[in-house]
Amino acid sequence: MRNTLILLVGMLLVGPSVCGQFKENPILNIENKDKKILNYGYFLGFNQYDFKFDYKNDVGKDILVEKTLGFNVGLIGELRINEFLDLRFEPGLHYNARTLFFPGFIGEEAISGNFLREVKSTYINFPLLLKVSAKRFGNWKPFLIGGPSMSLNLGSNETSLDDNSSGTFRMKKWNYNYELGFGIDFYLEYFKFTPSIRGVFTLNDELVRDNDPNSPWTGNIDALRTRGLFINFTFE
Repeated sequence: MRNTLILLVGMLLVGPSVCGQFKENPILNIENKDKKILNYGYFLGFNQYDFKFDYKNDVGKDILVEKTLGFNVGLIGELRINEFLDLRFEPGLHYNARTLFFPGFIGEEAISGNFLREVKSTYINFPLLLKVSAKRFGNWKPFLIGGPSMSLNLGSNETSLDDNSSGTFRMKKWNYNYELGFGIDFYLEYFKFTPSIRGVFTLNDELVRDNDPNSPWTGNIDALRTRGLFINFTFE
């Protein structure tokens, strides 16, 4: 609820200025902004992470994921290639929590809470992205963006000697991803404001398996990969 209120307040504050950029013949703001070789800025936003599971055997009972809303914050460095292409580096901090519900636990095992694991993740993300823009229309410009990224999961528990039998869900520390998204640059009077939406897709298997190969938590998992959605608000 708190994050939703912050988002609404931000939209109310910026909304009138943004809507004014769609006028038929607006006064052009910061006309030379994109002509610089290097541009800098920062972003704030929200995320929602999920997991994609591949199973060794189809037993008809999937692991369920309860998703929550997390937050993003980071910096932007942009290298201009030409009028329509920019190379961007966007290191950022992404925090999120997910709860996993494992099937097959009954009786006392279910009552004790063994059927669920809370996975709190703090990622430091390092994306290198190519931004492909359309021609500027007055004071706004749409674009597509995508490229590879690496993320360091500070809450991975990869080196922990405990596993799920002791209540510890373990994941790999380093992950390799690709990101795809789109957005619109709005040229306001003093700065450029950009709302964007982006998906992130992990390529490697992130799971560190339990010591017991027949573990009820990880024994049937062939691969676990993160899927995420980012909504960012950029200021340059």
